[in-house]
Amino acid sequence: MASGRRRLVVVMGQLGDFDSLEYAQALAGSKARLAEAGIAVAAFGIGSEAGGERFCRFTGLERSVLHLQPDNKLHQQLDLYAGLRAPGGPWPSLLLMCAGLGSPGTLAEVWRGYSGDRSAAPRFGDEQAIDLPGLGALRGGLFNRLGQGYQRPFELATVRLQNMVEVLGAWRTYVPDDAFLTQRGATYLLAEDNTLLYSHLEKGLLGFSATMSDPLGFLTPFLSEG
Repeated sequence: MASGRRRLVVVMGQLGDFDSLEYAQALAGSKARLAEAGIAVAAFGIGSEAGGERFCRFTGLERSVLHLQPDNKLHQQLDLYAGLRAPGGPWPSLLLMCAGLGSPGTLAEVWRGYSGDRSAAPRFGDEQAIDLPGLGALRGGLFNRLGQGYQRPFELATVRLQNMVEVLGAWRTYVPDDAFLTQRGATYLLAEDNTLLYSHLEKGLLGFSATMSDPLGFLTPFLSEG
């Protein structure tokens, strides 16, 4: 990650955060495009070594690009949003943020997951397995009954449900310390000489990108320069 090449620096919150998993899945899916453009990736997340290993196995993110933090000191140094601070600690604060308090855009993004998005790409291929306990062998083609060629209703919500099932099934592996449940992250794109080309600071849950329909859309002008 030394200067001399462009670098995408992603600062996540807890590894068990919805945003962290979705962002890592997007990065994993764009690995080839990023490499072709000569953009190196470094991701930072709050969690343990065991959590990092499982996180990467599940999301497809390369383990070599994930740098683990035991707390939110890095986030504090970057002056990132720590989330709502409600009486009662991190859990009441997180639940209030899920309801949209101190978390702008969250409810709209949750609704988009259920209603679909004609400006976003499909999340499941026709033969892609949908792994949800108790539902048997489902395939992505199931969503074709609701439309084709875009992100269909309930499609993104299903991805998020899969992520939730994974995290809840290994909660203390993903989240060893509840103190940082509400911590938000940021994205920085650095030029070869360390000039800041782009940044996005998260203001709420499910807001890791300024354009959630295409989370890595901000990279488009730079991918053609590789």
